[in-house]
Amino acid sequence: MFELPELINLSKQINHSLVGLKVTNGELGNSPHKFVWYNLEHADFTKLIKGKQVGSSYVKGRWLFVPMEPGYRLVLGEFGGKLLYSSDSKKPDKYHLWIEFDNQSSLSLVIQMWGAIELYKSGLEQERQYIKNMRPDPLHQDFTESYFLNLIDQLIAEGKRSVKGLLTQEQLLPGLGNSIAQEIMFNACLHPKKELKELHRSERVHLYETILATMKKAIALGGRQDEVDLYHQPGRYKRLMSSRTVGKPCSVCGAPIQKIQYLGGACVYCPICQKL
Repeated sequence: MFELPELINLSKQINHSLVGLKVTNGELGNSPHKFVWYNLEHADFTKLIKGKQVGSSYVKGRWLFVPMEPGYRLVLGEFGGKLLYSSDSKKPDKYHLWIEFDNQSSLSLVIQMWGAIELYKSGLEQERQYIKNMRPDPLHQDFTESYFLNLIDQLIAEGKRSVKGLLTQEQLLPGLGNSIAQEIMFNACLHPKKELKELHRSERVHLYETILATMKKAIALGGRQDEVDLYHQPGRYKRLMSSRTVGKPCSVCGAPIQKIQYLGGACVYCPICQKL
């Protein structure tokens, strides 16, 4: 699944290669997938997107917004898979979105696991569930140290919450998923089950700084190594905490990396660097 670093890089690439191109044809999926969500019938999508011009895309959390001018927004959300730009207009054998442009190039998307592919009149996308009232993501100007510390205080007041819960549940920090969260927890030397109320102020500030530093590094390296970009090139951010590193020595202390199941998913961590 794409997380904020991958989406930021996809958006940059769209803005480099697609802005100003005019849509000559567009189609929704030829491959049924019950976990791909559309808000339009296929024929309506094709009719509405034809003739539109690509504007500058942007990202909020795990949602990618591509203006289709005049007057529409293509919204790709909470998705994983392959979003690819091709210099020709040949349709892939399988796709959930395919758009042809006036220079004979094309954009295709094949969803893996799940995701939303939706087209809205500009402004109406802000009323969509998960977009409406979205909290600031870690790259937003409002994601300040003060905001982060206040958020932790609010969560502690509401009840028990762990570090992993803060990073991965309820989109408290939009754009983060289980993969990048494990990198953040390792870099911050925090166990996934560590309760927020047990963190000293210095640890909370360090966690905030680690979130920003980890995200910036992943973005600078083009996203995670196990995801591909718009040109089918893998990212260069090599994850330290993944299923591939379980049992291998920690890069800091040498202890074997361990895995547990917690909050609905796997957690990979170092038992020495991330003591509970």
